[in-house]
Amino acid sequence: MVQLTLPKNSQMTEGKTWPKPAGATRLKEYKVYRWDPDTGANPRIDTYFVDLDDCGPMVLDGLLYIKNKIDAGLTFRRSCREGICGSCAMNIDGTNTLACTKGMDDVKGPVKIYPLPHMPVIKDLVPDLTTFYAQHRSIEPWLKTVTPEPQTEWRQSHDDRTKLDGLYECILCACCSTSCPSYWWNGDRYLGPAVLLQAYRWLIDSRDEATGERLDNLEDPFRLYRCHTIMNCANTCPKGLNPAKAIAEIKKMMVERRM
Repeated sequence: MVQLTLPKNSQMTEGKTWPKPAGATRLKEYKVYRWDPDTGANPRIDTYFVDLDDCGPMVLDGLLYIKNKIDAGLTFRRSCREGICGSCAMNIDGTNTLACTKGMDDVKGPVKIYPLPHMPVIKDLVPDLTTFYAQHRSIEPWLKTVTPEPQTEWRQSHDDRTKLDGLYECILCACCSTSCPSYWWNGDRYLGPAVLLQAYRWLIDSRDEATGERLDNLEDPFRLYRCHTIMNCANTCPKGLNPAKAIAEIKKMMVERRM
Protein backbone atom coordinates (compact mmCIF):
# COMPACT_ATOMS: atom_id res chain seq x y z
CA MET A 1 0.00 0.00 0.00
CA VAL A 2 1.36 3.41 -0.93
CA GLN A 3 1.23 6.70 0.90
CA LEU A 4 -0.76 9.73 -0.23
CA THR A 5 0.62 13.25 -0.18
CA LEU A 6 -1.88 15.90 0.91
CA PRO A 7 -1.80 19.52 -0.25
CA LYS A 8 0.39 21.69 2.01
CA ASN A 9 -1.05 22.77 5.36
CA SER A 10 -4.09 20.56 4.99
CA GLN A 11 -5.76 17.70 6.85
CA MET A 12 -8.15 15.05 5.64
CA THR A 13 -11.73 15.68 6.76
CA GLU A 14 -14.98 13.72 6.70
CA GLY A 15 -16.80 14.28 3.45
CA LYS A 16 -20.37 13.96 2.30
CA THR A 17 -22.30 10.71 2.13
CA TRP A 18 -24.46 10.93 -0.97
CA PRO A 19 -27.94 9.32 -1.05
CA LYS A 20 -28.28 5.79 -2.34
CA PRO A 21 -29.90 5.43 -5.79
CA ALA A 22 -33.67 5.04 -5.42
CA GLY A 23 -34.89 1.50 -5.94
CA ALA A 24 -31.42 -0.02 -6.32
CA THR A 25 -31.03 -3.51 -4.88
CA ARG A 26 -27.37 -4.19 -5.67
CA LEU A 27 -25.02 -1.45 -4.53
CA LYS A 28 -21.26 -0.91 -4.46
CA GLU A 29 -19.88 1.64 -2.06
CA TYR A 30 -17.23 4.08 -3.31
CA LYS A 31 -15.06 6.23 -1.05
CA VAL A 32 -13.41 8.88 -3.21
CA TYR A 33 -10.76 11.50 -2.44
CA ARG A 34 -12.02 15.02 -3.15
CA TRP A 35 -10.10 18.29 -3.16
CA ASP A 36 -10.86 21.54 -4.95
CA PRO A 37 -8.12 24.19 -4.70
CA ASP A 38 -10.60 26.93 -5.58
CA THR A 39 -12.57 26.41 -2.35
CA GLY A 40 -9.65 26.51 0.07
CA ALA A 41 -11.22 23.63 2.01
CA ASN A 42 -9.29 20.62 3.27
CA PRO A 43 -9.29 17.37 1.27
CA ARG A 44 -12.14 15.04 2.16
CA ILE A 45 -13.45 11.55 1.43
CA ASP A 46 -16.93 11.47 -0.11
CA THR A 47 -19.04 8.31 -0.01
CA TYR A 48 -21.18 7.25 -2.99
CA PHE A 49 -23.30 4.23 -3.82
CA VAL A 50 -23.28 2.79 -7.34
CA ASP A 51 -26.23 0.82 -8.72
CA LEU A 52 -24.58 -2.32 -10.11
CA ASP A 53 -27.63 -3.09 -12.25
CA ASP A 54 -27.21 0.24 -14.05
CA CYS A 55 -23.44 0.29 -14.41
CA GLY A 56 -20.56 -1.52 -16.11
CA PRO A 57 -18.22 -3.86 -14.18
CA MET A 58 -15.06 -1.76 -14.00
CA VAL A 59 -14.04 0.79 -11.37
CA LEU A 60 -14.00 3.45 -14.11
CA ASP A 61 -17.61 2.56 -14.96
CA GLY A 62 -18.51 3.30 -11.35
CA LEU A 63 -16.76 6.67 -11.46
CA LEU A 64 -18.59 7.55 -14.67
CA TYR A 65 -21.87 6.52 -13.04
CA ILE A 66 -21.12 8.82 -10.10
CA LYS A 67 -20.18 11.74 -12.33
CA ASN A 68 -23.12 11.32 -14.71
CA LYS A 69 -25.87 10.54 -12.19
CA ILE A 70 -24.81 11.68 -8.72
CA ASP A 71 -22.07 14.31 -8.57
CA ALA A 72 -21.12 16.13 -11.78
CA GLY A 73 -18.33 17.95 -9.94
CA LEU A 74 -16.20 14.83 -9.50
CA THR A 75 -13.02 15.28 -11.55
CA PHE A 76 -10.79 12.56 -13.00
CA ARG A 77 -8.98 11.70 -16.22
CA ARG A 78 -10.05 8.98 -18.62
CA SER A 79 -9.95 8.34 -22.34
CA CYS A 80 -9.59 4.99 -24.11
CA ARG A 81 -11.20 2.68 -21.53
CA GLU A 82 -9.03 -0.10 -23.00
CA GLY A 83 -5.89 0.01 -20.83
CA ILE A 84 -3.95 1.73 -23.61
CA CYS A 85 -3.79 5.46 -22.88
CA GLY A 86 -2.95 5.38 -19.16
CA SER A 87 -5.15 8.41 -18.44
CA CYS A 88 -7.22 6.81 -15.67
CA ALA A 89 -4.25 5.77 -13.50
CA MET A 90 -5.11 6.24 -9.82
CA ASN A 91 -4.70 4.55 -6.45
CA ILE A 92 -7.46 1.98 -6.02
CA ASP A 93 -7.75 -0.13 -2.87
CA GLY A 94 -4.17 0.78 -1.96
CA THR A 95 -2.60 -0.08 -5.32
CA ASN A 96 -1.72 2.11 -8.28
CA THR A 97 -3.53 0.79 -11.34
CA LEU A 98 -5.86 1.71 -14.20
CA ALA A 99 -9.50 2.28 -13.29
CA CYS A 100 -10.62 1.00 -16.71
CA THR A 101 -9.05 -2.45 -16.22
CA LYS A 102 -9.74 -2.86 -12.49
CA GLY A 103 -12.94 -4.75 -11.87
CA MET A 104 -15.23 -3.73 -9.03
CA ASP A 105 -15.53 -7.41 -8.13
CA ASP A 106 -11.78 -7.44 -7.48
CA VAL A 107 -12.28 -5.09 -4.52
CA LYS A 108 -13.67 -6.50 -1.30
CA GLY A 109 -15.72 -3.95 0.58
CA PRO A 110 -15.84 -0.28 -0.43
CA VAL A 111 -13.86 0.86 -3.46
CA LYS A 112 -11.37 3.36 -2.01
CA ILE A 113 -9.93 5.72 -4.61
CA TYR A 114 -7.17 8.32 -4.32
CA PRO A 115 -5.04 10.15 -6.88
CA LEU A 116 -1.60 8.75 -7.69
CA PRO A 117 0.49 9.19 -4.51
CA HIS A 118 3.23 11.73 -3.88
CA MET A 119 2.25 13.90 -6.82
CA PRO A 120 0.82 17.44 -6.62
CA VAL A 121 -2.96 17.26 -6.99
CA ILE A 122 -4.67 19.59 -9.45
CA LYS A 123 -8.18 18.60 -8.39
CA ASP A 124 -9.82 15.46 -6.96
CA LEU A 125 -8.24 12.46 -8.72
CA VAL A 126 -6.14 14.48 -11.20
CA PRO A 127 -2.39 14.60 -10.41
CA ASP A 128 -0.01 17.14 -11.88
CA LEU A 129 2.27 15.16 -14.24
CA THR A 130 4.23 18.15 -15.54
CA THR A 131 7.55 17.01 -14.04
CA PHE A 132 6.94 13.41 -15.10
CA TYR A 133 6.44 14.40 -18.74
CA ALA A 134 9.41 16.79 -18.65
CA GLN A 135 11.60 13.92 -17.43
CA HIS A 136 10.32 11.78 -20.28
CA ARG A 137 11.24 14.49 -22.79
CA SER A 138 14.71 14.74 -21.25
CA ILE A 139 15.69 11.24 -22.45
CA GLU A 140 14.83 12.21 -26.05
CA PRO A 141 12.44 9.29 -26.72
CA TRP A 142 12.84 9.11 -30.47
CA LEU A 143 15.16 7.44 -32.98
CA LYS A 144 18.47 9.28 -33.28
CA THR A 145 20.73 8.51 -36.25
CA VAL A 146 23.71 9.99 -38.08
CA THR A 147 23.69 7.89 -41.24
CA PRO A 148 21.59 9.06 -44.22
CA GLU A 149 17.95 8.06 -44.03
CA PRO A 150 17.00 5.04 -46.16
CA GLN A 151 14.56 5.51 -49.00
CA THR A 152 11.92 3.30 -47.38
CA GLU A 153 12.49 2.37 -43.74
CA TRP A 154 15.07 1.57 -41.05
CA ARG A 155 15.37 -2.21 -41.19
CA GLN A 156 15.59 -4.36 -38.09
CA SER A 157 16.08 -8.11 -37.67
CA HIS A 158 13.47 -10.20 -35.91
CA ASP A 159 15.92 -10.91 -33.07
CA ASP A 160 16.64 -7.20 -32.55
CA ARG A 161 12.94 -6.42 -32.65
CA THR A 162 12.31 -9.03 -29.95
CA LYS A 163 14.65 -7.14 -27.60
CA LEU A 164 12.03 -4.37 -27.41
CA ASP A 165 9.36 -6.69 -26.01
CA GLY A 166 8.49 -5.75 -22.45
CA LEU A 167 9.54 -2.16 -23.11
CA TYR A 168 7.53 -0.67 -25.97
CA GLU A 169 4.26 -1.63 -24.24
CA CYS A 170 4.74 1.07 -21.57
CA ILE A 171 1.84 3.54 -21.69
CA LEU A 172 3.38 6.16 -19.37
CA CYS A 173 0.55 5.86 -16.86
CA ALA A 174 3.03 6.70 -14.04
CA CYS A 175 1.73 3.89 -11.80
CA CYS A 176 5.25 2.54 -11.32
CA SER A 177 7.01 5.84 -10.68
CA THR A 178 4.43 6.98 -8.14
CA SER A 179 4.75 3.67 -6.26
CA CYS A 180 8.54 4.04 -5.94
CA PRO A 181 9.83 5.39 -2.60
CA SER A 182 13.04 6.57 -4.28
CA TYR A 183 10.93 8.65 -6.66
CA TRP A 184 8.87 10.00 -3.74
CA TRP A 185 12.03 11.24 -2.04
CA ASN A 186 13.98 12.42 -5.11
CA GLY A 187 11.34 12.96 -7.78
CA ASP A 188 12.86 16.25 -8.87
CA ARG A 189 16.19 14.57 -9.80
CA TYR A 190 15.66 10.81 -10.05
CA LEU A 191 14.03 9.95 -13.39
CA GLY A 192 12.00 7.10 -11.94
CA PRO A 193 11.05 3.63 -13.22
CA ALA A 194 8.80 4.63 -16.12
CA VAL A 195 11.21 7.10 -17.71
CA LEU A 196 14.22 4.82 -17.22
CA LEU A 197 12.36 1.91 -18.82
CA GLN A 198 11.69 4.21 -21.77
CA ALA A 199 15.36 5.22 -21.81
CA TYR A 200 16.42 1.56 -22.01
CA ARG A 201 13.96 0.96 -24.84
CA TRP A 202 15.95 3.42 -26.99
CA LEU A 203 19.35 2.30 -25.73
CA ILE A 204 18.88 -1.23 -27.06
CA ASP A 205 17.09 -0.30 -30.29
CA SER A 206 19.42 -1.60 -33.01
CA ARG A 207 18.40 1.27 -35.31
CA ASP A 208 19.48 3.99 -32.86
CA GLU A 209 22.99 5.43 -33.20
CA ALA A 210 23.23 7.59 -30.09
CA THR A 211 23.99 5.00 -27.40
CA GLY A 212 26.99 6.83 -25.98
CA GLU A 213 25.16 10.14 -25.91
CA ARG A 214 22.19 8.56 -24.17
CA LEU A 215 24.38 6.92 -21.52
CA ASP A 216 26.20 10.20 -20.94
CA ASN A 217 22.82 11.82 -20.33
CA LEU A 218 22.03 9.25 -17.63
CA GLU A 219 25.45 9.32 -15.95
CA ASP A 220 24.46 11.17 -12.79
CA PRO A 221 24.25 10.20 -9.09
CA PHE A 222 20.51 10.90 -9.07
CA ARG A 223 19.07 10.44 -12.57
CA LEU A 224 19.79 6.70 -12.63
CA TYR A 225 21.38 5.49 -9.42
CA ARG A 226 18.60 6.19 -6.89
CA CYS A 227 16.97 2.84 -7.74
CA HIS A 228 17.22 0.48 -4.72
CA THR A 229 15.41 -2.47 -6.37
CA ILE A 230 12.41 -2.25 -4.06
CA MET A 231 10.33 -3.75 -6.92
CA ASN A 232 7.15 -1.76 -6.27
CA CYS A 233 7.35 -0.73 -9.92
CA ALA A 234 7.13 -4.27 -11.27
CA ASN A 235 4.46 -5.26 -8.75
CA THR A 236 2.12 -2.42 -9.66
CA CYS A 237 2.58 -2.09 -13.45
CA PRO A 238 -0.86 -2.67 -15.05
CA LYS A 239 0.86 -3.93 -18.23
CA GLY A 240 2.97 -6.50 -16.39
CA LEU A 241 6.30 -4.85 -17.28
CA ASN A 242 9.48 -4.88 -15.19
CA PRO A 243 11.09 -1.41 -15.00
CA ALA A 244 13.54 -2.59 -12.30
CA LYS A 245 15.05 -5.06 -14.75
CA ALA A 246 15.44 -2.33 -17.38
CA ILE A 247 17.18 -0.10 -14.83
CA ALA A 248 19.56 -2.93 -13.91
CA GLU A 249 20.39 -3.41 -17.59
CA ILE A 250 21.22 0.29 -17.97
CA LYS A 251 23.56 0.06 -14.98
CA LYS A 252 25.19 -2.96 -16.61
CA MET A 253 25.71 -0.98 -19.81
CA MET A 254 27.33 1.79 -17.76
CA VAL A 255 29.83 -0.69 -16.29
CA GLU A 256 30.60 -2.34 -19.62
CA ARG A 257 31.37 0.95 -21.36
CA ARG A 258 34.09 1.64 -18.74
CA MET A 259 35.82 -1.70 -19.23
